[in-house]
Amino acid sequence: MLVYNVCLYIRFNKAPDSTVMGVNHRARRAWVRSIMQDNEKKNILAVQTLRNSIMGSTLLATTAILLSSAVAAFLASSYDIKGRINSSIVGSQSNISLSVKYMTLLAGFLSAFLCYVQAVRYTNHVNFIINVPISATITPEYVADVLERGANFHTIGTRAFYVTIPLLLWIFGPIPFFASTVILVPMWHSLDAAQDTEAQKMRKAQMKAFKAGIVENDPSDHSVSHSISITSDKGGLPVCTML
Repeated sequence: MLVYNVCLYIRFNKAPDSTVMGVNHRARRAWVRSIMQDNEKKNILAVQTLRNSIMGSTLLATTAILLSSAVAAFLASSYDIKGRINSSIVGSQSNISLSVKYMTLLAGFLSAFLCYVQAVRYTNHVNFIINVPISATITPEYVADVLERGANFHTIGTRAFYVTIPLLLWIFGPIPFFASTVILVPMWHSLDAAQDTEAQKMRKAQMKAFKAGIVENDPSDHSVSHSISITSDKGGLPVCTML
């Protein structure tokens, strides 16, 4: 899970449009720019949208702290789980092992809670400054940056919630932990990968043509404007030319 998220972070920095987070960031920036340029007509829409976002983060933060309290209360109780779970399949059930498992689970819930609190904090800031007239200090880019910070914390909090599923199953042994991890990582990939736009498909076609030697200019060189034309020769075979 750690390796996947590191790879996702690298991919997000190098090719943000290939990830859902990158596409959502671009959409939020466009939304902020649209709201601030026509604030007199869209100010109520902005406040309602941000309020709904705050309510969602607040609900998840409440859920995270309740689950943290439940884990902490279970640790403080005298319930003996070792007497209930007595099998070699579940792995080590020593006091140290169980303490590590419960503390890791508690840390996951607390991390999610703190991230959602930060998401609410930044979204509240945006709720005030998005209706301020555009000036040299309060620009759409600055407001979009603050909104992105809140969205990033919300995403990290949701990731922490996902991670607590394998951590919870880890209490019952390494086999459920491994099985849930195998299921979770492909699910993350399907949720994080953005569908290719027409521009990205065209760029990939240009790159394939460059690697095949059909065109001479490198499409990765952004200093040159590229366009591609695909026609057919007399034999009906496709011919790719760079314009």
